[in-house]
Amino acid sequence: MPPDRMPPDWPFRAQTRRIAARPHDWNVIDTGGDGPALLLLHGAGGAGHSFRNLIPLLAPRYRVIVPDLPGQGFTRSGARGRYGIDAMAEDMATLCQDMGVAPLALIGHSAGAALALRMASLLNPRGIVGINAALGAFDGAAGVMFPLLARVLAVTPFIPHVVARLWGNPATVAKLLTATGSPLDATGQAQYLTLVRDATHVDGTLGMMAQWRLDDLMRQLPTIATPTLLIASSGDLAVPARISQDAARHMPAATYAELPGHGHLVHEEAAAEVADLILPFLDGIAAP
Repeated sequence: MPPDRMPPDWPFRAQTRRIAARPHDWNVIDTGGDGPALLLLHGAGGAGHSFRNLIPLLAPRYRVIVPDLPGQGFTRSGARGRYGIDAMAEDMATLCQDMGVAPLALIGHSAGAALALRMASLLNPRGIVGINAALGAFDGAAGVMFPLLARVLAVTPFIPHVVARLWGNPATVAKLLTATGSPLDATGQAQYLTLVRDATHVDGTLGMMAQWRLDDLMRQLPTIATPTLLIASSGDLAVPARISQDAARHMPAATYAELPGHGHLVHEEAAAEVADLILPFLDGIAAP
């Protein structure tokens, strides 16, 4: 989605920067300030706007940096073949280097949490937070068919335009959000509608799904010694809470916390509850 198509009321538009860091032209929310930096990573199909309710709760004490992932939101992709987790982690580390930023912590939602864990060895943060971390494989036949379908769709001409046209209506977007356990308010639904209607964003999302492989990361979990907080919500219909609970058991420095009554987009539904877990964790890793 070209940056000039960003709606005038898009969250944190006034604090958005364009940063050319090879190979992508990034769209980055940057709250600035002298506090330690936090790097926030959204999930597949979303954009930095998904942290709109959490950013104000972190920004008074931290410099909050939120890039749109390559090909999604308003970041223009410079390499469609670099949507896999390893390449994306490398490109995100290059962005941080070009910005002169060494994040105190990486905070990721869903697939963004997997990306944060993959980046631990590249950025050496003091801590990692995963919110409803998408670390599990699809069960049964879906584990084979869904990635295969994504690969087919990602290389099929005109498919992103068809998806944007067919799904880009309020009723379908509301249904998709409800299926995550997080129906969201009218403003939140309208923002996702803007994304779904954009064929470039859909293309980037399909490309990420097609190239996303977590086998290596899952094998590496027991070696990740970075203090990690995995937050799950009991009403998540997209990534069950047991995924984060099981991952925490396999990590030497991970803590598991569960929030009741919310869905996959808990950081949008109940940002204050999420912040109440994150801020003490950040205090702990920031201490000398």
